[in-house]
Amino acid sequence: MAGHSKWSQIKRTKAVVDAKRGAVFTRLGREIMVAARDGADPSGNFQLRTAISKAKAAGVPAANIERAIAKGSGQGGDGTQLEEVRYEGYGPAGMAVLVEALTDNRNRTAADLRLAFSKNGGNLGESGCVAYLFTHRSEVSIQATAADEERLLDNLLELDADSYELLEDDSATVHGPFPSLEALQDGLRQQGWTVQEWGHSWTALTSVEISNDETARQCLRLLDALDCLDDVRSISTNLNFDQNLDLYT
Repeated sequence: MAGHSKWSQIKRTKAVVDAKRGAVFTRLGREIMVAARDGADPSGNFQLRTAISKAKAAGVPAANIERAIAKGSGQGGDGTQLEEVRYEGYGPAGMAVLVEALTDNRNRTAADLRLAFSKNGGNLGESGCVAYLFTHRSEVSIQATAADEERLLDNLLELDADSYELLEDDSATVHGPFPSLEALQDGLRQQGWTVQEWGHSWTALTSVEISNDETARQCLRLLDALDCLDDVRSISTNLNFDQNLDLYT
């Protein structure tokens, strides 16, 4: 079992509590638009199926999804061209941060990111400065409890998976090589597992251990500030800390 940054779990919990639904819908709509460039039919476009699945899980209305597909495939009369761009930087205590963005203006996005980093104890770095600390992998979330672990282990031997992690919310995250996402989630379904989400993720190869309450809170403030930016698609970090820390005082 590989170690996993707690940020993804904290972010998932916070999303339920305080996410701005409009911003989330906009972000997911952009992902659909980019995916739809390769075809408006989800049955023949795995990236589009993935984006639509994420949008439905977040409660995005069907009309919004259809509109985003039309725009992305050139049927909606929208001239906006979104670019996929990766940014890298450092946070407090040397925390590595990798940000994926969808933007129609690189200068604006870079300026917004630079400000968020500088105001929260970090700095935006050059391309490649932290990417080597991560590996890009497939990630599939399924419903599973500790009682299912033996069956999960047996099933994963038949699939192109390289690690898994059981979480406290009765789910498990299964990782595999980057190219194997479609086969991995299809295989888990065929084995009888309920697939909740799937996508690609940047997994940290090493972690920065945080043991100080204020440093941990400062790291989370930076990640929150980045997550609030409209152009940000995903955030990956090698942050790790004791769950007994007081994070929100």
